[in-house]
Amino acid sequence: MTNLECCNFYSHPRLQSCSLLICWHEDAGHLGPRVVDYINDKLSSSLFCEIKPDGFFHLAGVAVENDIAVFPESRFHICSEKNLVIFQSASPGAEWYKFINLLLDIVSTVGAVQEIYTVGGMVTLAAHTSKRALIATSNSVRMKNILSNYGVTQNLEYETPPGQRPTMSSYLLWIANRRNIPGASLWIPIPFYLLSVGDPRAQRAALDFLNKKFLLNMNLSDLDEEIHQQNLQIANVANQYPDLDELLHKLETNASLSEEENNRIIQIVNSNIRDR
Repeated sequence: MTNLECCNFYSHPRLQSCSLLICWHEDAGHLGPRVVDYINDKLSSSLFCEIKPDGFFHLAGVAVENDIAVFPESRFHICSEKNLVIFQSASPGAEWYKFINLLLDIVSTVGAVQEIYTVGGMVTLAAHTSKRALIATSNSVRMKNILSNYGVTQNLEYETPPGQRPTMSSYLLWIANRRNIPGASLWIPIPFYLLSVGDPRAQRAALDFLNKKFLLNMNLSDLDEEIHQQNLQIANVANQYPDLDELLHKLETNASLSEEENNRIIQIVNSNIRDR
C-alpha cells in the first residue's frame, strides 16, 4: 500500500464497490474537466480527498493568478448513490508510478474498484457538424467486452513514439491491469477550431455514454441547447466571412485544407465565438 499521508481526507465514505472516472486538466478542448465538472454539478458529488502536490509536481506547474500562487490540484469526489468516484487532476511531473498507485489506493478505501475510465478529447480535422464518435482503448478483454455493449469504437491503434513516455492515461491503464482492474481510455474527437472555445457536442457524446453506463439519469437538454446556440453562432459568423463559409464547406465534404486555411478558420472562430 502507498503511504496515504500524501493526501488530505475530508470524509471517509464507504461503498461495497465503485467505479472510477478520471480526467486530466491538460486535455484537448478541456473536454475531460468539462465532463466531470458537469457530472459533479448535476449529481451534487462531494469532495472527500485531495492528494498533496508535494513531490509530484514541479514548480513550473504552479500558476500565479493575481499575485497568488495556485498549486496543482488532485481531487476526489464521490456520488454514493451511483457508486461512482471521480478524480480530476493535473498530470504529475514526477513519480508517476507512486502517484497512480496512490490514487488507486485512495479509491480502494471507499470500496473495491470494479472498473476505471479516463475521458478526454482528441483533435480532429473534421467539421463541427460531424458526428462525435466515442473511441476507446482498453487494458483487457474483459473491458472490451463491456464496451461492446455500448457501440464504442475500439479499433484505435496507438503506440508511444520511440524515446517518449506513454500518456498518463495509458500508464494508468497498465498499472490498473497489473492490479486486475479493467479500464479504458475514452476519447472524443474535437474539431481543431473549437479547442479554445469548447465543444458541447463532444461533451454530450461523452456524457451520453456515461449516463447509460452508470445509470446517472442526467437530463442533458441544456447541452442540446448549447450545441444549437454554438451552431447558430458559427453560421452567423460564416455569413459575415465568406471565406470561412467556403472553408467549412470543404471540411464537411472531407476535403483537405492547407495549414494556412486551417489557421484562418481558427483565427476567425477564436475572434468571434465566445468561450463556453
